[in-house]
Amino acid sequence: MFSEQQEQAVTDYLILHKLPLDILLEVKDHMISQVAEIQAEENKSFEEAFHQTQKLWESEFRMTKYPVFYAEEIPVIVKKIVKTRNTHLLKKSLLIGLVSLAISFVLIYLANDVDQYTDLFRIQNGLFIVIPVIVWAINYKMLNYIRYDHKYEGKLFYTMYQQNAALTLSMIGLMAQIIVKEGKYPYLFFREHNDDEIGYVLVTLLLPYIVQVMIIFVMLSFFEHKKSLVRIERFLNAG
Repeated sequence: MFSEQQEQAVTDYLILHKLPLDILLEVKDHMISQVAEIQAEENKSFEEAFHQTQKLWESEFRMTKYPVFYAEEIPVIVKKIVKTRNTHLLKKSLLIGLVSLAISFVLIYLANDVDQYTDLFRIQNGLFIVIPVIVWAINYKMLNYIRYDHKYEGKLFYTMYQQNAALTLSMIGLMAQIIVKEGKYPYLFFREHNDDEIGYVLVTLLLPYIVQVMIIFVMLSFFEHKKSLVRIERFLNAG
């Protein structure tokens, strides 16, 4: 059993390496278990066992780049975990986006004319603006947990999903630009067999799909961010 001061020493060490708090808490549990194991097996003091544990974790805290999501360098362990979780969320987003793409084709054949299809096109894509806005409105208090963690003076992010969730507004802006377009070209191609603008057909189908996937991704990140905050809030309140 560790004292409060000893646990704080582990926490301070991980804060020094700028781990997001959700990853910090996960790694902290592993490090404390490893320190306890070394103490029991090698009959060492906490300080000695903790120093040995730091040596074992040294390579995980080397700084590396992950430019897709982080402008600054981050520890290797953060990149590994974030990359794995983001890949999982992206796969889910791509699959959900395919469902929406299939609906787009259904709407082409449900529409009575090109004007009606344009309306349906705008309604479908408009939902990808309305739903995130509603979710954020319901969870407006979450805005406090999208900026840098105030308790640690901007040293840490709350969660690994924080930056993704913060991109929601940008994605909504991209979708708004799509909605102002008519989106008529798929209807003209599939219903009226007009292949004069095949390039526009592909763009009108693929661009909304890509932006939809991005919005789904940031919303999935939002819910993961929210879920992770439950444990983090207890940690912050206990400090």
